[in-house]
Amino acid sequence: MCEDSHGGLGRRALFATGAAAALTLGSVSFASAADGGRESRTLRGTLPPGSPDFVYVPVEVPAGVRELKVAYTYDRPSVPAGTLGNALDIGVFDEGGTELGGRGFRGWSGGARTEFFVRADDATPGYLPGPVREGTWHIALGPYTVAPQGLSYEITITLTYGEPGEAAEPVFPPERAKGRGRAWYRGDCHLHSWHSDGRRTPVEIGELARAAGLDFINSSEHNTHSAHAHWADVAGDDLLVMLGEEITTRNGHVVALGTDPGTFVDWRYRARDNRFGRFARQIRRAGGLVVPAHPHATCIGCNWKFGFGEADAIEVWNGPYTPDDEVALADWDSMLVASVRDGRDWIPAMGSSDAHRSPDAVGSPQTVVLADDLTREAVQEGIRAGRSYIAESARVALSLRVSGGRGEHAGIGERLTVDRDIPVTVRLEVTGAPRCTVRLVTDQGVVHTSAPLPVSGSGVVEWRTTPSYAAYVRAELRHEAAAGPLPGPLAAFTNPVFLGRR
Repeated sequence: MCEDSHGGLGRRALFATGAAAALTLGSVSFASAADGGRESRTLRGTLPPGSPDFVYVPVEVPAGVRELKVAYTYDRPSVPAGTLGNALDIGVFDEGGTELGGRGFRGWSGGARTEFFVRADDATPGYLPGPVREGTWHIALGPYTVAPQGLSYEITITLTYGEPGEAAEPVFPPERAKGRGRAWYRGDCHLHSWHSDGRRTPVEIGELARAAGLDFINSSEHNTHSAHAHWADVAGDDLLVMLGEEITTRNGHVVALGTDPGTFVDWRYRARDNRFGRFARQIRRAGGLVVPAHPHATCIGCNWKFGFGEADAIEVWNGPYTPDDEVALADWDSMLVASVRDGRDWIPAMGSSDAHRSPDAVGSPQTVVLADDLTREAVQEGIRAGRSYIAESARVALSLRVSGGRGEHAGIGERLTVDRDIPVTVRLEVTGAPRCTVRLVTDQGVVHTSAPLPVSGSGVVEWRTTPSYAAYVRAELRHEAAAGPLPGPLAAFTNPVFLGRR
């Protein structure tokens, strides 16, 4: 084993790689070895506080390599309370380069793994199998947070020489399941397996999705599409598996929902780089939806800073209902008011579990979509149109309908087109929500609060209004509050029904 050292950041060069400025260190070289031989290099260095978002280590890979393996460690010194410690992500780009867009992308595990390998016939989850070709590869380091003392790291790169294995042709899940024609379908569009920082296999997630009463799910690993080829055996007549990614930038996360198989979306930019629009358009060209995730989450880098001009929907409810979801719901409602005021299109809400590992519950919450069939395109169209509601589980079902005038009526995501002074009736039917309170919300705020539903969980709530008083109406089902004037956590909520002529 040979050793190298980058010192404190010695032999460094600062390059603009197409993403935010990134640090590129001196290269690591290997000499060709006999067939079946193995050669390693170990390098050490220290990243100071304020390091760039990405640090690249070039690796000169000779011909005849069967497998590339990388292992790394870094120090975690004690820091004062309230001070960020060290966290170092890792991934790899092949001879295609590190240019923004990901032509050379071969995998990313973030901070979920301490080692990975890539070869033609196999790769660590999170990484793409394929030949280890001759050329300059790059180990990508992402100093997520750096302690005041700096971040000292050690990386060992091992090349195994020999004939490459035979690469298998990837098989992807079908874009259609059996379905029930036009019906309400339940799905969870934000899930993580062991292909990123989850702990469950795709097979285990499929079993949990079926047990949760789901009809569709969406693969959404952090910054990698390596899972796409591992869902075919999970899908079936009873479960549609869509493919996507959670693009995890330093300024917020966005779910690419239902993209074409094999689509990779780059994440190496911040809001100030003005690059997000390019990748939002890429998601749509690949047949997907752009869904900002947990926009008010408090984790580092999770808060959404790119604006909502490119959003097809917004993940308002993420996992167990918490105060940041309440903020997201209020913010989304303010956006509805602004869309009415300005006469522009509105952005529907969604909910997903973001489940990673036990005890995270797959399908809690879930988005319930009125779709023409159980296909990728039909589900996406229902989500895009806002014909959906969000429920904490498959036990909760509801129907929101507004009627008036000469028998006109409209449901969730639709518009009842009647004159502004025509009386209309709002009717909400609920099952599976024992002791929950119904709140009806319009652009004027909360306009009606029901008594708690009976222990059976079923009930009907009616309210009458006019379009001049309510530009839209949506419903919330809330559990009983433990104490005080604040409402209890959500059990379900709907996208709005709009009233009146535009």
